[in-house]
Amino acid sequence: MVSVAIDGPAGAGKSTLSRKLAQSLGYIYVDTGAMYRAVGLKLSRAGLCSDALDETEVSEILKTTRVNIFYENGEQIVSLDGENVNGLIRTPEASMMASKCSALSVVRAFLLEMQRTLARENNVVMDGRDIGTVVLPNAEVKIFLTASVEARAKRRYDELVLKGEEVSLEEVTADVIKRDYNDTHRDIAPLKPSETSVIVDTTELDFEQSLQALKDTVENILEGAN
Repeated sequence: MVSVAIDGPAGAGKSTLSRKLAQSLGYIYVDTGAMYRAVGLKLSRAGLCSDALDETEVSEILKTTRVNIFYENGEQIVSLDGENVNGLIRTPEASMMASKCSALSVVRAFLLEMQRTLARENNVVMDGRDIGTVVLPNAEVKIFLTASVEARAKRRYDELVLKGEEVSLEEVTADVIKRDYNDTHRDIAPLKPSETSVIVDTTELDFEQSLQALKDTVENILEGAN
């Protein structure tokens, strides 16, 4: 089995690009961020806020939490306790909660084996914050996908506006900066490229150019390994 690990900061386009890359390769796409968002949604529903997450309390909630990813008519479905939550986990609030709860060791352990099992049983493209460093340290291909703060904030802003969200570019930029800080300064599995990651910067690239850059990187690495 071949694993492609794609890490990078918020708003880098990992999910959309990774999904398209997986389709072009004929691999399974695993959106680990969606898993953390689902856990964050569960914690929010339980009345916990992102600034006061207690590991003991979170651990108790996880005992009755079930997160699953499956595919229906080619679409990835994220299920939380049997409920399709695709439409509930892409808000700025869900993003921040996911960033906070992903810093907890109990949450990471809860999802880690699920992610590794998917990679053992399938050719996968898996994206997140620590795929190449922690989740799949032996992945055949490791990519760190990034772009400038300004470019990432504008992309996220356009995406939210398209969905009908009432947000300002300034708010989205502040959110991206805050998430960058949280993700790179957390004690457990901070966001960083692995020593063998190939850096792909899409600041000056459009979507199709970014996708082609990823395809070329994967092809070059796999050809070099043969």
